Amino acid sequence: MVNGHQPVRDDEGSAGRLLALSDGVFAIAMTLLALDIKLPDGLDSAGFTRALGDVMPKVWAYLLSLLVIAACWRGHFQIFRYVREVDGTVIRLGLLSLGLVALMPFPTTMLAEYGDQPESVAVYSAAVAAMVATELALTAVLWKRPWLGSAPVPDPLARNDVVDLGSTVLVFAVAVPLAFVSPTGAKFWWLVLIPVKAVTGRRGKRLREADERRAV
Repeated sequence: MVNGHQPVRDDEGSAGRLLALSDGVFAIAMTLLALDIKLPDGLDSAGFTRALGDVMPKVWAYLLSLLVIAACWRGHFQIFRYVREVDGTVIRLGLLSLGLVALMPFPTTMLAEYGDQPESVAVYSAAVAAMVATELALTAVLWKRPWLGSAPVPDPLARNDVVDLGSTVLVFAVAVPLAFVSPTGAKFWWLVLIPVKAVTGRRGKRLREADERRAV
């Protein structure tokens, strides 16, 4: 909100406090993902082989969610790279984002144990789409509130970040109804993000390096 030429900030505070809380939530969520990965004690050779096979879906689900959460953490850091202060809107969106990150162990467990069920794939896809959507909202809000930062976010960089996050939201949102047609097809659909992320990632890196050179 702007009053004349002066921005009016509500519930303003240091971005560092929100980032410190964010790091803690991301770390705890990553840790909780791994708690279900264990084997029973006292197994013979045949039992060990069966148990190892049974636990592998949990390992794959863990790796997938670890990749998703790690990407969100990295994006969260990049979003706040130019931010010095936060207002009430940013705080609320940040807390919503962290709440969705903390929820990720639940859909991850569902995907690991019932990965062939459409409901599990749909819930997981919806959880990721919602989590990344809040990151997208944060990016857009901070882009349009340059007075919160030590420097304005360059428009080309902000647009690239919006495309990067928006593509993730779109892919996982489409996977929700697709899961009820084919759970396996929905999971393969997630792979569409690999070439998209490669393009936006390279462009984002180039834009950030160019911005750093200008700042020197």
